[in-house]
Amino acid sequence: MKRKVVYQQQQKFNYKWKRKVFAAILLGFCFGSLVLMQCQYTRIMSLRPRFVQKPKIAFLFIARNRLPLEMVWDKFFKGEESRFSIYVHSRPGFLFSKGTTRSIYFLDRQVNDSIQVDWGGASMIEAERILLRHALADPFNDRFVFLSDSCIPLYNFSYTYNYIMSTSTSFVDSFADTKEGRYNPKMAPVIPVHNWRKGSQWAVLTRKHAEIVVNDTTVFPMFQQHCKPADPSKEHNCIPDEHYVQTLLAQEGLEGELTRRSLTYSSWDLSSSKDHERRGWHPATYKYADATPLLIQSIKVCISLSLSLTDIKDNFLSHYCVAILCIWFLYITLRVGNINVIISSCH
Repeated sequence: MKRKVVYQQQQKFNYKWKRKVFAAILLGFCFGSLVLMQCQYTRIMSLRPRFVQKPKIAFLFIARNRLPLEMVWDKFFKGEESRFSIYVHSRPGFLFSKGTTRSIYFLDRQVNDSIQVDWGGASMIEAERILLRHALADPFNDRFVFLSDSCIPLYNFSYTYNYIMSTSTSFVDSFADTKEGRYNPKMAPVIPVHNWRKGSQWAVLTRKHAEIVVNDTTVFPMFQQHCKPADPSKEHNCIPDEHYVQTLLAQEGLEGELTRRSLTYSSWDLSSSKDHERRGWHPATYKYADATPLLIQSIKVCISLSLSLTDIKDNFLSHYCVAILCIWFLYITLRVGNINVIISSCH
């Protein structure tokens, strides 16, 4: 009887032991299968093409109301949706809806805190700061291009994108302004005269420089107070948008991070005004018939000349030589009514 009890107990023990071994083997098999599946999944995922968001260019339009040349830009942007953003500063209350734009790329692209902009006033550079503030909210925006409602692209999107992204610098036309009457001594010592710069409003900024413009609380207030167009009662004639970005970046010691030319082409009219003080304040005026393929080709010839002269350091040569002014975007302004066109040219 004892033998039978011992035998039964041993059988029971052997059964429990086998069951535990089987459970351990089954658990190990399951764990091994999971590891193998994970490895296979990782290998398969590594073979799949990954979508990597490329850095974008933010196109910042300063407009009165509508964009008269929107369909030129529509063709320019088509098919490149992942590589650009659009922001438009127009008069307060103006909306880019289906009733005011024919291009899907400009629908609802107006900023919601626009201000009234007056030519020659600090409101122009405040509009630029508003545009930059909105564009910086998108972390993928890496370059910031200022444009007017009268600009059109001279080259296709890929060419323009690759050129802008090919360098880590901002494109800012900037040179020391020694002309009397522009710098107001009341700006000193906040803005010393040796940091006073002049250049084109149409700049292309890196994200770092865009953040500096938006966060500026020192130079901008001085421009609001002391940089204004002249009238008979004022001694100094200062146009803020021709000085602000250039002077701010000089003040911050960042001129080594600039390619010191604009990517916007314009030809200034030196004879349209009888007022000697106002000559050269606006682009040259052409009739619609003047905007021919030959004109566009002549501008592109000037581009080639300018690129061969980018190493010139002399301020006079680099800023008054026609070739240096012939770059990238054709600046044109339609005059509603007689359809005259203000358009850049190589005179």
